[in-house]
Amino acid sequence: MAANQPLRVTIWNEFVHERNKDAVKTIYPDGIHVALAQSLTRQLGEQVQVRTATLDEPQHGIPDDVLAATDVMLWWGHAAHDRVADERVDAVQQRVLEGMGLIALHSAHASKIFRRLMGTGCMLRWREAGEKERLWITAPGHPITEGLSGEYFELPATEMYGEFFDIPSPEELIFISWFSGGEVFRSGCTFRRGRGKIFYFRPGHETFPIYHDATVQRVIANAVRWAAPSGSPYFGQSRNIEPPLESIQRSHLADPSLHRHG
Repeated sequence: MAANQPLRVTIWNEFVHERNKDAVKTIYPDGIHVALAQSLTRQLGEQVQVRTATLDEPQHGIPDDVLAATDVMLWWGHAAHDRVADERVDAVQQRVLEGMGLIALHSAHASKIFRRLMGTGCMLRWREAGEKERLWITAPGHPITEGLSGEYFELPATEMYGEFFDIPSPEELIFISWFSGGEVFRSGCTFRRGRGKIFYFRPGHETFPIYHDATVQRVIANAVRWAAPSGSPYFGQSRNIEPPLESIQRSHLADPSLHRHG
C-alpha cells in the first residue's frame, strides 16, 4: 500500500436480516454494509476507497482479486455463518496472514473466519433485552480511542453480551462493557495473526441503530486506520535461497583447503 494512496476497505455483510425482518429494514433500509460504507466515507473522506460485498454475490463478493485489492476488511454476520464457503474463509485467512486488517463486528464473533483466526469457540452469554451499555475505555491514548472524550461512552439500548467470552487473551483490551443487568464483557479486543491486525468490536445488534451512533462510527473509522497494513509485504513462502556469489568467493579465498589439488 503506497503512502499516498487511499486505504482500500471492503465491508462484508451477510445481508439477510435487512431483507427478511421489517424492524431491521427500517433501521438499515439499504443494509448494514451500506450504512457502514456511508459512515466511513463521511469520517475519512479521501483517505479511504470503500466497496461492499454480501453473501449472495458470486464467491460471496470476495473473489481473490477483491481480496488482493483490500487493505482492511470489516465483517458482519449473524444468521448465515454456516453458508460462508470454507474456500473463501481460507482465502480471507491467508490475506490476514499476509497483512490485511480485519475488523469483526458484533455477532461476527461466531463467524467462520473469526473462529478460525482465534482457534477457539468464541462463544459467550447474551440477552436481547434492550439494555443500556456503558463502554469503559481501558486503553486511553490508543489509536482506536482517538477523539473519544471522557472515560466511557454509553448506548441507550443494546443486546447484552456477557462473559465468559471464549477467546484467547487479547493483545490489547480497548473497551470493557457494563450492562444494566450487571454483566460485563470484553468489547474491544485486538489481536495479530501473521502480519495482519484484528479488532473485535462488540456493539452492532441489527435491531438497534448502533451503527448510526456517532461514537461507534468514530471507533470503527479509527480501527480501520489502525488495522491498515504496515511494513514490507510478506506472502508466506518458504524458500531455499542461494548465497550471493560474492559470499561464495570470500569463502573460497578464506579456506586454504579449497586451493589444494589432488
